[in-house]
Amino acid sequence: MKVVALVSGGKDSCYAMMKSIHYGHQIVALANLLPADDDVDELDSYMYQTVGHQIIVSYAECMGLPLHQELGYRTTQGDEVEDMFILLREVKRQIPEVTAVSSGAIASDYQRLRVESVCSRLGLVSLAYLWKQDQSLLLQEMIANGILAVTVKVAAMGLVPGKHLGKEIAFLNAYLHKLKELYGINVCGEGGEYETLTLDCPLFINARIVLDEYQVVRHSSDSIAPVGILHPLKFHLEKKVDIQSLTSPDNISETYVQKLGTVFEVEDTLERCEDTFKSLDCSADPIDDLAHKFNISRTNNKRTLSLSCSLQDSCNGDYFNASLYLCIVSFLDGHVSYFSRADLREDLKTVLAKTESLLAGFGFGWENVVYIHLYIDEMSKFSEANETYVKFITQQRCPFGVPSRSTVEMPLVEMGFSKAYMEVLASSNKDKKVLHVQSISSWAPSCIGPYSQATLHDNILHMAGQLGLDPPTMNLCSGGASAELELALRNCEAVAKCFRCSISTSAIMFVVYCSKRVSSSERHDMQEKLETILRQMRIFQLQEQNTCKALDPVVLYVLVPDLPKSACVEIKPVLYVDDGTEIATETITESSGSEAPHYWGFKQENWHDSCIQKLVVPGKICAVTLSITSEDAAKICFHSVSADSVNDDQYLQYKSLMEKSSRFCFYLLDKVMADNGFGWEDLMSLRIYIPASLQMSIAMLLPTFNKALLELSEASQKKVLNGEEPIFNIVPVIGAGRSASSMSNIITCELLGQKSWA
Repeated sequence: MKVVALVSGGKDSCYAMMKSIHYGHQIVALANLLPADDDVDELDSYMYQTVGHQIIVSYAECMGLPLHQELGYRTTQGDEVEDMFILLREVKRQIPEVTAVSSGAIASDYQRLRVESVCSRLGLVSLAYLWKQDQSLLLQEMIANGILAVTVKVAAMGLVPGKHLGKEIAFLNAYLHKLKELYGINVCGEGGEYETLTLDCPLFINARIVLDEYQVVRHSSDSIAPVGILHPLKFHLEKKVDIQSLTSPDNISETYVQKLGTVFEVEDTLERCEDTFKSLDCSADPIDDLAHKFNISRTNNKRTLSLSCSLQDSCNGDYFNASLYLCIVSFLDGHVSYFSRADLREDLKTVLAKTESLLAGFGFGWENVVYIHLYIDEMSKFSEANETYVKFITQQRCPFGVPSRSTVEMPLVEMGFSKAYMEVLASSNKDKKVLHVQSISSWAPSCIGPYSQATLHDNILHMAGQLGLDPPTMNLCSGGASAELELALRNCEAVAKCFRCSISTSAIMFVVYCSKRVSSSERHDMQEKLETILRQMRIFQLQEQNTCKALDPVVLYVLVPDLPKSACVEIKPVLYVDDGTEIATETITESSGSEAPHYWGFKQENWHDSCIQKLVVPGKICAVTLSITSEDAAKICFHSVSADSVNDDQYLQYKSLMEKSSRFCFYLLDKVMADNGFGWEDLMSLRIYIPASLQMSIAMLLPTFNKALLELSEASQKKVLNGEEPIFNIVPVIGAGRSASSMSNIITCELLGQKSWA
């Protein structure tokens, strides 16, 4: 990408440019904001370094690049951002091929979010390659890679103006680390402890800056942390005879040779707060329920509302054979074709509009949504799905942060769904923490799209599905499924650390989506890799925290047709973020004296335990996966009191098997929850994964499972149902199971419960 670099004169913005070039981008211009009074070093800005700004004009000549400066900089909070908008808009006008902005943000969300906001308004990509990097290592990197910078401001305990101003960072490195140990300062100065001015670096291909004369100005005589600045009085440029740098025609643009060293002054005469692009029309068209048949489910939990919405494919009319496939199969020229009612874009628009209407019925809007599962029938239409998605779910409509999301391809049409299916988790409590980093960095994959990396709500961290993407390049790593899984786990851990937790000790559940392209042996290796990495992470984490407190998560593997970017694997973790109260490290917690239920004649047998994997945080969280294999189904049907005589009709056999298996699933789930002090009113979400190979339609499955729940409610005298709507979501898959190499379950249930408020 062609990049305009925001430069303040400090070490961070210079090293950010070097990192951008390292990752293959091309710096074509510099941009700098000056205070309104050129003779004053403004110290009150939260956004920009201004000490030493008098020298920035020389960067144009040193680097051989055009420098754009905005001269009307004001210090008020709102104007700081608008000044940047005006400056970058003018750069883009003069250099239309600019597509990205480089900045030196390391830890400041205030700066990063505002750069991202301006970039979003201008259609630019934010590059922040220093973001979330270890500051000790980062400072050492800068020094080792030839950044020669001196301190021009000090404002921290242990830094004395008369002693430490004007000193090179290489000279102060050891002392800064000593201050970190003593007082906890940021060694890169991210907390405002000090500011620097870069006098030379490998990007300065023409000349270096020599500071001839300066004045030390003491702004505060505080006895603990005095504040002082270095005010340059005289400097000159020293030409470089032997030009050596990391630049090349591919790094520094030759397009602007005639402008090299030129400084462009951007006058503040443009309208402030003007957006470049018109906002999207987010109004939903009215939905004609008579024209569509929706599948809708919702839970009872008082904390959260889990709501799913999908369309039943309308090809199930005169042409539909419910016992076999759901859409007409025609053999034309030897190819199988599935005829569908509409395209993905139209289906998703209808589902989004209906979901919005359903949320409104509960007094909710998109700002109440915590997490979204988006299932689509064709991953090749992913971009179309996003284009439709952003017409409903925007930053403007989600002022507390856009919800986190996972997107996978599922065999929807084969089971009677339309091409789009969506689940949302919403809450009346809008108190949530949302991490939405749109900048490309070395930290973790960016979310340039309309979703966040993670959302923390009610002590549960819902993390977006993570791929094995190399964060600085946003490309899938090479090496196959195991390599992708390892990098995806590292990316998950980077996100978790932002919430002061770890996937190795705080995870409740991992759902691992595997592409059908991955062989069984590769999936086996991938599972071993996951277990090994989590074990190594846990050992390190427990040693770091000097504790033995850790959760043992449940793991579910789901085989799907395809994933974004044609990835082999996508990981979706759910974490419990401890609020300081004690949690149990045991995952099996049986309540004493509980009487086992006997619904449908089922009684506890030893083999039942092999179907269940669970994690319980007593009184708070209950996570369960239930797996029914063909062998389990045979036992269920054999032991069933109401077992029918053998029927030669394969469809009726499958139907009978599914009826008995659905009863067994709800019997066992009810028992697990009751044994651990949870009830159906605590249910947050319940997904029932059914393989499309069973050739059973959603039109048949929904009433089958709903009838089983109704029978459970009547037999147990418990409030299980939620009116006429199911409390579970049926999700079609290629396969699912607790083992990556064997995902041949007939039914797989994924349950997450959280104690409701009394």
